[in-house]
Amino acid sequence: MNEEISPTQNRRDFLKTTAVVAGMTVAPGVLLYGVSRAHHADGAVTSDVRWGMLIDTTKCSEGCDKCVSACATEHGLTEDVRPDIAAQWIRKVGVRDKQTGKEYSLPLLCQHCEHPPCVDVCPTGASFKRADGIVLVDKHICIGCRYCMMACPYKARSFIHETLENQKPYSPRGKGTVESCTLCVHRVDNEQQPACVEACNKVGHKAMLFGDLKDPNSDISKKLKEVRSTALRPDLRLNPGVRYQGL
Repeated sequence: MNEEISPTQNRRDFLKTTAVVAGMTVAPGVLLYGVSRAHHADGAVTSDVRWGMLIDTTKCSEGCDKCVSACATEHGLTEDVRPDIAAQWIRKVGVRDKQTGKEYSLPLLCQHCEHPPCVDVCPTGASFKRADGIVLVDKHICIGCRYCMMACPYKARSFIHETLENQKPYSPRGKGTVESCTLCVHRVDNEQQPACVEACNKVGHKAMLFGDLKDPNSDISKKLKEVRSTALRPDLRLNPGVRYQGL
Protein backbone atom coordinates (compact mmCIF):
# COMPACT_ATOMS: atom_id res chain seq x y z
CA MET A 1 0.00 0.00 0.00
CA ASN A 2 1.44 3.38 -1.02
CA GLU A 3 1.92 5.93 1.74
CA GLU A 4 0.24 9.26 1.04
CA ILE A 5 2.55 12.25 1.40
CA SER A 6 1.02 15.65 2.05
CA PRO A 7 2.15 18.86 0.28
CA THR A 8 3.37 20.10 3.67
CA GLN A 9 5.67 17.11 4.03
CA ASN A 10 7.01 17.60 0.51
CA ARG A 11 7.79 21.25 1.25
CA ARG A 12 9.49 20.37 4.53
CA ASP A 13 11.63 17.68 2.90
CA PHE A 14 12.57 20.08 0.09
CA LEU A 15 13.64 22.74 2.59
CA LYS A 16 15.73 20.25 4.52
CA THR A 17 17.52 19.07 1.38
CA THR A 18 18.26 22.51 -0.01
CA ALA A 19 19.31 23.81 3.41
CA VAL A 20 21.91 21.08 3.81
CA VAL A 21 23.48 21.98 0.47
CA ALA A 22 23.38 25.73 1.05
CA GLY A 23 24.15 25.59 4.73
CA MET A 24 27.53 23.98 4.32
CA THR A 25 28.87 27.32 3.05
CA VAL A 26 27.51 29.29 6.00
CA ALA A 27 30.67 28.97 8.04
CA PRO A 28 33.55 27.89 5.74
CA GLY A 29 36.03 25.60 7.37
CA VAL A 30 33.90 25.16 10.48
CA LEU A 31 32.15 21.86 11.09
CA LEU A 32 29.25 21.56 13.47
CA TYR A 33 30.74 20.26 16.70
CA GLY A 34 29.67 17.27 18.72
CA VAL A 35 26.28 18.64 19.73
CA SER A 36 24.85 17.17 16.55
CA ARG A 37 25.34 13.74 18.03
CA ALA A 38 21.99 14.33 19.75
CA HIS A 39 20.46 13.63 16.34
CA HIS A 40 21.84 10.11 16.38
CA ALA A 41 20.83 7.12 18.44
CA ASP A 42 24.42 6.23 19.32
CA GLY A 43 25.17 9.62 20.90
CA ALA A 44 26.30 10.03 24.51
CA VAL A 45 23.56 12.54 25.34
CA THR A 46 20.66 10.99 27.26
CA SER A 47 17.42 12.10 28.88
CA ASP A 48 18.70 10.86 32.24
CA VAL A 49 20.01 14.40 32.69
CA ARG A 50 18.30 17.77 32.27
CA TRP A 51 20.59 20.74 32.52
CA GLY A 52 19.20 23.90 34.04
CA MET A 53 20.04 27.12 35.83
CA LEU A 54 18.77 28.96 38.89
CA ILE A 55 19.40 32.72 38.95
CA ASP A 56 19.12 34.55 42.27
CA THR A 57 18.01 38.08 41.43
CA THR A 58 18.78 39.28 44.96
CA LYS A 59 22.47 38.61 44.31
CA CYS A 60 22.53 40.03 40.79
CA SER A 61 23.97 43.54 40.81
CA GLU A 62 22.39 46.07 38.44
CA GLY A 63 25.74 47.47 37.38
CA CYS A 64 27.44 44.11 36.85
CA ASP A 65 27.69 42.62 33.36
CA LYS A 66 30.38 40.00 33.97
CA CYS A 67 28.10 37.22 32.69
CA VAL A 68 27.46 39.17 29.47
CA SER A 69 31.12 39.92 28.78
CA ALA A 70 32.18 36.36 29.64
CA CYS A 71 29.68 34.99 27.14
CA ALA A 72 30.88 37.39 24.43
CA THR A 73 34.50 36.40 24.97
CA GLU A 74 33.77 32.67 25.13
CA HIS A 75 31.82 32.59 21.88
CA GLY A 76 33.54 35.33 19.91
CA LEU A 77 30.60 37.75 20.02
CA THR A 78 33.06 40.60 19.77
CA GLU A 79 32.71 41.57 16.10
CA ASP A 80 32.70 45.31 15.43
CA VAL A 81 29.18 45.65 14.01
CA ARG A 82 26.36 48.13 14.39
CA PRO A 83 24.93 48.08 17.94
CA ASP A 84 21.43 47.37 16.63
CA ILE A 85 22.54 44.09 15.04
CA ALA A 86 25.16 42.99 17.58
CA ALA A 87 24.52 39.50 18.94
CA GLN A 88 23.86 39.07 22.65
CA TRP A 89 23.26 35.53 23.84
CA ILE A 90 22.73 36.84 27.36
CA ARG A 91 21.67 40.35 28.31
CA LYS A 92 20.79 42.23 31.48
CA VAL A 93 17.22 43.50 31.71
CA GLY A 94 15.35 45.53 34.30
CA VAL A 95 12.08 44.23 35.72
CA ARG A 96 9.68 46.29 37.84
CA ASP A 97 6.93 44.89 40.07
CA LYS A 98 3.79 46.91 39.22
CA GLN A 99 2.28 46.38 42.68
CA THR A 100 5.27 47.10 44.91
CA GLY A 101 7.40 49.21 42.60
CA LYS A 102 10.43 47.05 43.44
CA GLU A 103 12.97 46.81 40.62
CA TYR A 104 15.14 43.84 39.71
CA SER A 105 18.11 43.39 37.41
CA LEU A 106 18.40 39.95 35.90
CA PRO A 107 20.25 38.11 33.14
CA LEU A 108 18.01 36.98 30.29
CA LEU A 109 19.09 34.16 27.98
CA CYS A 110 17.58 31.28 26.07
CA GLN A 111 15.38 29.54 28.64
CA HIS A 112 16.02 26.03 27.20
CA CYS A 113 12.36 25.10 27.41
CA GLU A 114 11.05 21.57 27.72
CA HIS A 115 8.54 22.51 25.00
CA PRO A 116 10.51 25.04 22.91
CA PRO A 117 8.33 26.98 20.44
CA CYS A 118 11.43 27.73 18.35
CA VAL A 119 11.78 24.02 17.61
CA ASP A 120 8.09 23.67 16.77
CA VAL A 121 8.16 26.33 14.04
CA CYS A 122 11.54 25.52 12.43
CA PRO A 123 10.89 24.19 8.90
CA THR A 124 14.25 22.41 8.50
CA GLY A 125 14.93 20.95 11.95
CA ALA A 126 17.85 23.33 12.48
CA SER A 127 16.40 24.31 15.83
CA PHE A 128 16.43 21.23 18.00
CA LYS A 129 16.48 20.14 21.62
CA ARG A 130 19.03 17.64 22.84
CA ALA A 131 17.89 14.76 25.00
CA ASP A 132 19.42 16.53 28.02
CA GLY A 133 17.26 19.63 27.49
CA ILE A 134 19.75 21.98 25.81
CA VAL A 135 18.17 23.83 22.87
CA LEU A 136 20.52 24.50 19.95
CA VAL A 137 20.69 25.60 16.31
CA ASP A 138 22.40 23.48 13.65
CA LYS A 139 24.01 26.20 11.51
CA HIS A 140 24.51 23.86 8.56
CA ILE A 141 20.79 23.50 7.93
CA CYS A 142 19.54 26.86 9.22
CA ILE A 143 18.10 28.80 6.28
CA GLY A 144 17.71 32.07 8.17
CA CYS A 145 13.92 32.23 7.92
CA ARG A 146 13.78 33.62 11.47
CA TYR A 147 10.52 31.89 12.36
CA CYS A 148 12.18 30.80 15.60
CA MET A 149 12.97 34.40 16.51
CA MET A 150 9.32 35.34 16.10
CA ALA A 151 8.19 32.31 18.12
CA CYS A 152 10.52 32.88 21.09
CA PRO A 153 8.63 34.77 23.82
CA TYR A 154 11.91 35.75 25.49
CA LYS A 155 13.51 37.40 22.43
CA ALA A 156 16.55 35.29 23.13
CA ARG A 157 17.70 34.70 19.54
CA SER A 158 19.82 36.81 17.20
CA PHE A 159 20.27 36.86 13.43
CA ILE A 160 23.74 37.26 11.95
CA HIS A 161 23.66 39.99 9.30
CA GLU A 162 27.34 40.30 8.49
CA THR A 163 30.32 38.11 7.64
CA LEU A 164 32.18 37.04 10.77
CA GLU A 165 35.91 36.72 11.39
CA ASN A 166 36.38 35.61 15.00
CA GLN A 167 35.17 32.04 14.65
CA LYS A 168 35.51 29.66 17.57
CA PRO A 169 35.83 25.99 16.51
CA TYR A 170 33.61 24.87 19.38
CA SER A 171 30.97 27.55 18.73
CA PRO A 172 30.38 27.91 14.97
CA ARG A 173 28.57 31.00 13.70
CA GLY A 174 27.76 32.21 10.22
CA LYS A 175 26.16 35.00 8.22
CA GLY A 176 22.50 34.36 7.45
CA THR A 177 21.87 32.07 10.41
CA VAL A 178 20.14 32.37 13.77
CA GLU A 179 21.92 31.82 17.07
CA SER A 180 21.29 31.87 20.81
CA CYS A 181 22.71 30.75 24.15
CA THR A 182 23.96 27.16 24.05
CA LEU A 183 24.52 26.91 27.83
CA CYS A 184 28.16 26.57 26.73
CA VAL A 185 27.40 23.03 25.64
CA HIS A 186 31.05 22.45 24.74
CA ARG A 187 31.92 23.11 28.37
CA VAL A 188 29.02 21.09 29.76
CA ASP A 189 30.06 18.07 27.72
CA ASN A 190 33.49 18.38 29.33
CA GLU A 191 32.01 18.60 32.84
CA GLN A 192 32.62 22.34 33.15
CA GLN A 193 30.35 25.22 34.12
CA PRO A 194 28.99 27.68 31.52
CA ALA A 195 31.19 30.75 31.09
CA CYS A 196 28.56 33.11 32.55
CA VAL A 197 28.23 31.03 35.72
CA GLU A 198 31.98 30.77 36.12
CA ALA A 199 32.40 34.55 35.73
CA CYS A 200 29.62 35.31 38.23
CA ASN A 201 31.21 33.00 40.79
CA LYS A 202 34.66 34.46 40.16
CA VAL A 203 33.58 37.97 41.21
CA GLY A 204 31.90 36.52 44.28
CA HIS A 205 28.25 37.23 43.43
CA LYS A 206 27.30 33.57 43.01
CA ALA A 207 23.94 34.56 41.58
CA MET A 208 23.89 31.76 38.99
CA LEU A 209 23.66 28.08 39.87
CA PHE A 210 23.96 25.46 37.12
CA GLY A 211 23.39 21.73 37.29
CA ASP A 212 21.28 18.65 36.66
CA LEU A 213 17.62 19.27 37.46
CA LYS A 214 16.90 15.54 37.48
CA ASP A 215 19.56 14.65 40.04
CA PRO A 216 18.04 15.02 43.52
CA ASN A 217 21.54 15.26 44.98
CA SER A 218 22.73 18.10 42.74
CA ASP A 219 23.20 21.54 44.28
CA ILE A 220 20.58 23.08 42.03
CA SER A 221 17.94 20.45 42.86
CA LYS A 222 18.55 20.89 46.58
CA LYS A 223 18.35 24.67 46.26
CA LEU A 224 15.11 24.54 44.27
CA LYS A 225 13.55 22.51 47.10
CA GLU A 226 14.61 25.12 49.67
CA VAL A 227 13.63 28.37 47.94
CA ARG A 228 10.71 29.76 46.00
CA SER A 229 11.53 30.17 42.33
CA THR A 230 9.59 31.14 39.26
CA ALA A 231 9.76 30.68 35.51
CA LEU A 232 9.37 33.60 33.14
CA ARG A 233 5.98 33.52 31.42
CA PRO A 234 4.70 30.45 33.30
CA ASP A 235 1.35 30.96 31.58
CA LEU A 236 2.87 29.59 28.36
CA ARG A 237 3.57 26.23 30.03
CA LEU A 238 6.94 25.81 28.31
CA ASN A 239 8.65 24.54 31.47
CA PRO A 240 11.93 26.49 31.01
CA GLY A 241 15.18 25.02 32.28
CA VAL A 242 16.09 28.46 33.66
CA ARG A 243 14.42 29.52 36.92
CA TYR A 244 14.58 32.80 38.85
CA GLN A 245 14.73 33.26 42.61
CA GLY A 246 13.62 36.47 44.31
CA LEU A 247 11.10 37.72 41.76
